[in-house]
Amino acid sequence: MQAMVFHGKGQPLVSETLPVPVPENGQVLVKVIACGVCRTDLHIIDGELTEPKLPLIPGHEIIGTVVRTGPGVQQLKEGVIVGIPWLGHTCGACKYCLSHRENLCEQAEFTGYTRDGGYATYTLAWEQFCFPLADEYAGPSGAPLMCAGLIGYRSYRMLPAEVKKIGIYGFGAAAHILTQVALFEDKEIYAFTRRGDVKSQDFARRLGAVWAGDSLQDLPRQLDAAIIFASDGALIPNALANVDKGATVVCGGIHMSDIPAFPYSLLWEERKICSVANLTRADGDQFLALAPRIPVHTTVNLFELHRANEALNALRNGQVNGAAVLVMPA
Repeated sequence: MQAMVFHGKGQPLVSETLPVPVPENGQVLVKVIACGVCRTDLHIIDGELTEPKLPLIPGHEIIGTVVRTGPGVQQLKEGVIVGIPWLGHTCGACKYCLSHRENLCEQAEFTGYTRDGGYATYTLAWEQFCFPLADEYAGPSGAPLMCAGLIGYRSYRMLPAEVKKIGIYGFGAAAHILTQVALFEDKEIYAFTRRGDVKSQDFARRLGAVWAGDSLQDLPRQLDAAIIFASDGALIPNALANVDKGATVVCGGIHMSDIPAFPYSLLWEERKICSVANLTRADGDQFLALAPRIPVHTTVNLFELHRANEALNALRNGQVNGAAVLVMPA
């Protein structure tokens, strides 16, 4: 099989020919159709997430076809198209798994981080951590749903149902999906982007945001809540300044730079800051049932597998509106 392989911090991915893996008990072999390129992949390659398996095939927004099943597989059949997310496996026995918080599992495995992912023509996955997909998401356009969509949805569900005006900081793949969910539920979206990023601001407005501007701007009105997808810790005090009493600021990224000191007055009046860690399979079931009802449409920028480094650089440099997606050779 063909794969783009990561060998160490700061190094470009290397194109390699590897043996096709064999599924073990409870696993399926998946022929990859497409794999999204996520900012988490950048955090891994840049060394900000410090414990990847090496060498590593990155990628955790996978769409593919089951082509072989291992012993013990009961539900998935050959020919079924599935999505494979970041959460690759959990122990099922720790205090978190037993309390419906498998996203915090103490022995969790993560696709494209601690186990090989989807920057390859084939990948292995545990049957119980695959999502069978509706036809409309059974191709490259479905790839961003597997992380940008799922993490965005989990972040959104951290907010009280009654919130109306929601600020989103960092208008990338997750934000462009979440905006569609929020508008479907009659919310207002205020989009904050990098300074001078007029292209992303226009993109946000086209998707229905009522306001779009620079991330460090102060709004003339107060928001009911905010979600931060950008990895800049300095955005937390700014978001706190823009939300009303009792509001929640959700940090939706797996990595963020240090949060600068800020006056207690910004947090006072029962404002809250919380983070989102990973996802649960219940998140996936709920979101993938909701997405076709909206329906969620993704904006994707397609790259052939061998152009993975180019796709990563485009994402790093803010040149992707929507999501970058790798497509596999025929």
